[in-house]
Amino acid sequence: MMPINWLFFFIFFICVFIVFMIMNYYIFNYNNKINNNNNNNKIKNILLWKW
Repeated sequence: MMPINWLFFFIFFICVFIVFMIMNYYIFNYNNKINNNNNNNKIKNILLWKW
């Protein structure tokens, strides 16, 4: 079995990574709403991830 410290570190890393992805996703959509008012770009922006 994995040690408890490894398990906590693994869960913490996954949570930070998911929060980072969500933050970049919302910031990227927020910037596109300001820059682009076209309806065609909104569908593409949902599938794009900013890294």
